[in-house]
Amino acid sequence: MKNLIVILIGTFLIYSCTSDALPKPKPFLKLKYPVSTYSKIDSNCPYVFEHSSEAEISFKSNCWAIIKYPKLKGSIYITYRKVSNNLNEILKEVEKLTYEHTIKADAITNALPYENNEKRVFAKIFNVEGNVASNVQFVATDSLKHVLAGSLYFYAKPNYDSILPAVKYIEKDLIHLVETLEWK
Repeated sequence: MKNLIVILIGTFLIYSCTSDALPKPKPFLKLKYPVSTYSKIDSNCPYVFEHSSEAEISFKSNCWAIIKYPKLKGSIYITYRKVSNNLNEILKEVEKLTYEHTIKADAITNALPYENNEKRVFAKIFNVEGNVASNVQFVATDSLKHVLAGSLYFYAKPNYDSILPAVKYIEKDLIHLVETLEWK
């Protein structure tokens, strides 16, 4: 009997120590977003642009617009202002709204200003990093008659690490919006 127990323990030790146990690597969430296709909006407003087919757009009577991304639970809120010798005042107001996020923001960076002299579109896109309400904002003008400003918001508590992939996806659409903006 003792010999049987020794043989079993010996066999167990030999087969249990043949390879090192390795921990499984940490899994990472892989998000796949659909490839955006764009179509030009047509409204009674003094501007037109292309928006993503993944988004729904609605206009208010004052030419403000909401571009909703229902699958991502986010929206771009667009405001339109007509310039009446107050361009600097409007631009300072928009910039002030952006920089109010400095309390919670880790950093506010702006992409190189966008300029299209042919279409008279001059814009600036701001990236607000951190747990803030709006991570991407833009302002566009023709420097004479029109100012268009927009902010991206999500219907969730701000957690920058979690929403960053969705922010980058919608930011691409927002850049396309600015690049296709035309004044009527």
